[in-house]
Amino acid sequence: MVASIFIDRLEVQAGQRVHLHDLDWQEFEQILSELGEKRATRIAYYEGDLEIRMPLPEHERAKVLISNLLVILLEELDLDWESLGSSTFKKQSMKAGIEPDDCFYLKNCRAMVGIKRLDMSVDPPPDLSIEVDLTSRTQISAYQALGVPEIWQYRKGKLVIFILTAGGYVESATSLAFPQIPVIDGISMFLGRDLLMSDARKEFRQWVKQYLNS
Repeated sequence: MVASIFIDRLEVQAGQRVHLHDLDWQEFEQILSELGEKRATRIAYYEGDLEIRMPLPEHERAKVLISNLLVILLEELDLDWESLGSSTFKKQSMKAGIEPDDCFYLKNCRAMVGIKRLDMSVDPPPDLSIEVDLTSRTQISAYQALGVPEIWQYRKGKLVIFILTAGGYVESATSLAFPQIPVIDGISMFLGRDLLMSDARKEFRQWVKQYLNS
């Protein structure tokens, strides 16, 4: 009841984050239920700590652009993929939950076609997640607990890649999913420019074609 009353009154402004601490799994589930599925906020939960954030328009544009460029890369490499967007990934046994800005299944893409409800006790995690301005320890910890192999983070105008290792996430100069492509350089040069998204897509596709043919 306390969580329900609180969430009913909660207003998160664009660009703001709200942190709640010492929440058990049942309280986390209750808050998710109160927030509902049709909302703009994103959540991250790990071992009792919950973060609720409201993205800015520039956050959303960067997310969409990175996702679009990633799809172009997948198309040009003729790779199969599936996306579950900002779905809620949660696993009670790991006390973790996350809603990525976007996520992609590559190795397990066919297994995720037609999925109506995620069950992380049996369903695999995404192969790659996209996060814009990812600065929270809670988010990194939740991703690690769920076993997401690769995170693309937009930070300070460029792309940063993190790969999951036995010791946690480490920054990498190359992508686990696309080791043969200089992804960081290729995508970063389009993130810092004031281009129409349609023009950025066209130019990036040309860049990928030229790189693959060189």
